[in-house]
Amino acid sequence: MKKAFFLLAAAILFYQGQAQNVMTPERLWQLGRVSAVGLTPDGQQLIYSVSIPDVRENTSQVKTYSVPLAGGPARELAGTGGLIRERNLSPDGKYRIVATEVKVQKVYGKDFYPELEKSNVQIYESLSYRHWDQWEDGAFSHLFIHPLVNGQSGAGKDIMEGEPFECPQKPFGGEEDYTWSPDSKAVVYVAKKKAGTDYTLSTNSDIYSFEVGTGKTTNLTEGMAGYDTHPVYSEQGTLAWLSMKRDGYESDKNDIVVKNGATVTNLTSRWDGTVNSFTWSQDGRKIFFTAPVDGTIQLYEVDNPGLTKKLPVVKQLTNGDFDVTGIVGQVVNELVVSRTDMNHATELFKVDLSSGKFTQLTSVNNGVYNNLTLSKIEKRYVKTTDGKQMLVWVIYPPGFDPSRKYPTLLYCQGGPQSSLTQFYSFRWNFQLIAANGYIVVAPARRGMPGFGVAWNEQISKDWAGQVMDDYLTAIDEVSKESFVDRSRLGCVGASYGGYSVFYLAGIHNNRFRTFISHDGVFNLKSMYGTTEELWFVNWDMGGPYWEKENAKAQKTYQQFDPSAFVDKWNTPIMIVQGGRDFRVPIGQALEAFQAAQLRGIKSKLLYFPEENHWVLKAQNALVWQKEFFKWLEETL
Repeated sequence: MKKAFFLLAAAILFYQGQAQNVMTPERLWQLGRVSAVGLTPDGQQLIYSVSIPDVRENTSQVKTYSVPLAGGPARELAGTGGLIRERNLSPDGKYRIVATEVKVQKVYGKDFYPELEKSNVQIYESLSYRHWDQWEDGAFSHLFIHPLVNGQSGAGKDIMEGEPFECPQKPFGGEEDYTWSPDSKAVVYVAKKKAGTDYTLSTNSDIYSFEVGTGKTTNLTEGMAGYDTHPVYSEQGTLAWLSMKRDGYESDKNDIVVKNGATVTNLTSRWDGTVNSFTWSQDGRKIFFTAPVDGTIQLYEVDNPGLTKKLPVVKQLTNGDFDVTGIVGQVVNELVVSRTDMNHATELFKVDLSSGKFTQLTSVNNGVYNNLTLSKIEKRYVKTTDGKQMLVWVIYPPGFDPSRKYPTLLYCQGGPQSSLTQFYSFRWNFQLIAANGYIVVAPARRGMPGFGVAWNEQISKDWAGQVMDDYLTAIDEVSKESFVDRSRLGCVGASYGGYSVFYLAGIHNNRFRTFISHDGVFNLKSMYGTTEELWFVNWDMGGPYWEKENAKAQKTYQQFDPSAFVDKWNTPIMIVQGGRDFRVPIGQALEAFQAAQLRGIKSKLLYFPEENHWVLKAQNALVWQKEFFKWLEETL
């Protein structure tokens, strides 16, 4: 008896030790967030920053380091002055670009009535009164060109003076929205020069050239109807940018366009994919770029026909179960890139351009990962209801034992046209979910890039058609495995994934025992009436709900609206919402929660007043994680 007791105690201690050897929410928020700053001009050093969350203070601390590209230890830097060329400085050193907020329009009561300075009112006469997570305040981000005298900035020139347009573009634009010409004679910048309601209906951003000497502005992409973004010059003076063809379609195929003199050439038009980001080769003969493919993001190259005098050919340079998330720069026959996978946050690597071999340059989080039991990640392919092959990622708990049965979660990706690749999230972290004892089933369902343009585009105006069959096929096929506990299936997701959760709750035919929807679309009519980027709902839903003769729109609002299926809800559901999410506004969550409560369904509302479409603050994120797993423990 005593021996049995000690064996039991030893087993308990062993499993407790094992449980401590996996990812936890607290460990996740101790990881350093690695970002490349750039390469030193001599090509010898990589400069990078590490942001480490301070959970207690609800902030982050950022430190900067350098590491030799030839190998060796990293060292902390006091700053980057003199190490990295300032990109806002003109090549001839005579000017500096500064982005500044400029008040252009009246919005507040006191703007119109200065004598009523204590009034608290905002006045609008058109749409675009709020965007992403900010209300329009009448101030627009403009670029100023400052002459330098003895290294000091003189009075700046606003290159968009008086215009109610922005560069960098909000909410996500940055330094990639503008660049100097190599001869320092012009600033090339991105702007969508539409205002008010017109702004909300169009994706037509253009690339403009502002001549420093004359003040003349020229539209370089006149007649190009969709997004034109990310202008970059080669060292030889050729301009390239990313371009989408169709106005109003924010997830259109993204191509690389180059301008050789008066000739504009689309380098990737014949390639069946979409580009994420790019950089020029040092000799200007090629462009390196990243793009999703088969559930990953890989590195590619394409020829510049202006110099090679031949048709552009796209070539894939890397392959493996990881994401190449960004390109830092080239040093001879190597590129410096950032890379992730579902078990590892961003680190920086060198890639040999001849062999595709990676060499790790930073190891900020190795100390954490080396002491964790990581998840097994499996790539499967299943046959869909329309006879196609679909990739499904399956993530297993650390120490997975196929003789056991595990609760299993169907993960629904957002977008709807964002890729489900080897990403590493600090919220939807598959390693963390698996570490809590759940198998994760993550299908690359219809609507995702990386499987050809047709697969990517199919979901538009078909939000709850083939894609719902794809979801159910994925969970049904994996559930055939003996290690899946078919009595303990859950379904989770955010954004379009949250919409998917709401919709599946009405059609799942008792497959799932619990649901979690974060910032999901619930009522398509009220979504159309309150979201801020109307080009998105016009394209994906087919148009306004009041256009009775619009067959595509009417099909969407009648057949694809989750709120129309609430009478079939019978399963516990947790609903999460950010108060500053203007893309999927708060009414969507409140309507869904109210419906669940009035239907007598076990439900919970998790409301973050200061968060937008994501959860960005450390303590809020930890509450999110704890509530996520608490709900699953209660209901699954």
